[in-house]
Amino acid sequence: MPDIPSLFGGSRSDRFDDIDQFVPEHLPDPDAFLDGHRVLDGDDHVAVHRVTRELFEERGVYDVTFGYNLARLNLDRRHPNAGFRYAADRDDPSVLLAEFTPTTPFCPQSKTLTVGAFRAWNGLADRHDYDRVRVRVAPMHQQADAINAELDAMDPADAQAATDGSTPDTGSPTAERDNDEPGTVSLSEEFEAALKRLSDETE
Repeated sequence: MPDIPSLFGGSRSDRFDDIDQFVPEHLPDPDAFLDGHRVLDGDDHVAVHRVTRELFEERGVYDVTFGYNLARLNLDRRHPNAGFRYAADRDDPSVLLAEFTPTTPFCPQSKTLTVGAFRAWNGLADRHDYDRVRVRVAPMHQQADAINAELDAMDPADAQAATDGSTPDTGSPTAERDNDEPGTVSLSEEFEAALKRLSDETE
């Protein structure tokens, strides 16, 4: 999916860091979800984010406002406090933690984007080195608690922990990961719906 031309002007070279660069001052600080875990930086961060860009491209995880692959938000110098930070789980390094900080506390796409990211990482798990990827939105978002509760419910392991060891119903989370299952909504359909909402709001 090609980039939609920017509404904000400026040359691309001026707006974005290179995908192979790790520029801490252009990234959000790790927040509560990553606290106490091994936060990735340098080449480790770059390696994960390169794969993230590929998976988001394949699954259509696009930011409607800026018209680009969501992974590019990390590289967008205009929004140095937004994007993804990653950490390896302190108790199980095979689990990747991904925390998304939106551009504003009121970003209406945060749920769609984090759900899309969750599906991309876990639905294409054979394309990266982690057994599982857990996704959360940073607490600065006004609906962080509600969004994160839904992300919890999508992950069978998190759902089981939340019910103190009881056996979770894995049917629903499995369907959430697989866009081909009956009754699910594809990410492309979510993208179109979000684009329509954005168009309606500007009219």
